Amino acid sequence: MARLARLVIPNQLHHVLQRGHDGKVVFNDAEDFTQFLLFLSAAAKQFAIKIHAYVLMPDHWHLIVTPSDTTGLGKMMQWIGRQYVPYFNRKTGRQGTLWQGRFKAAPIEAAPYFLPCMQYVEGNPQRAGLVSDPLDYPWSSFAHHVGAKIDPLISDHAIYWELGNTPFQREARYQEMMRQGLSQDVITKMTQSTVKSWLLGSESFQADMAKLTERRVVPAKRGRPNKPI
Repeated sequence: MARLARLVIPNQLHHVLQRGHDGKVVFNDAEDFTQFLLFLSAAAKQFAIKIHAYVLMPDHWHLIVTPSDTTGLGKMMQWIGRQYVPYFNRKTGRQGTLWQGRFKAAPIEAAPYFLPCMQYVEGNPQRAGLVSDPLDYPWSSFAHHVGAKIDPLISDHAIYWELGNTPFQREARYQEMMRQGLSQDVITKMTQSTVKSWLLGSESFQADMAKLTERRVVPAKRGRPNKPI
């Protein structure tokens, strides 16, 4: 069975995931994390991708992005791979692929899911037990969103700006949301949507997005269709 084309819809939010091959580490030290972020920044500018949030974990990474067209996201990921994989292989004396197959990308509806998705992404190090406070993990955009530093890689999304009229209000509100955490149901939805590369959103959003692409945006229903009556 031919695999489905990747679902990328211009000017819509996408949650992007890429894992290391066989779960192996893809970032060994601060130099690796820093080098990857430099490549990511250059590629985002080159292919007109807005990056709203990110986290780099030792064996995988997440982005929340808005691509400006149907091809830019794929080109960005390909370009990063062509830069980072040779760098990492030379440094570690390894050969071959670094990533576990194609990257995953799922369009998400902004109003209900952007902030939970941002919490999901930036809360990853805490859920994995790497830190007790997300602010202690230097390789994510969390510090930017709570005002601890300005990250030039980040393009703030309008939904984030709606958290308050001032930077202090936005930062405090988001920090409180992170303290409250996400329900297991939301975490499961985020995970399944991204891993399976299906759109995450309401039925009306699904219908609107289906008009913009020839690819299915949600899985087909299982079983035989009902007989007419």
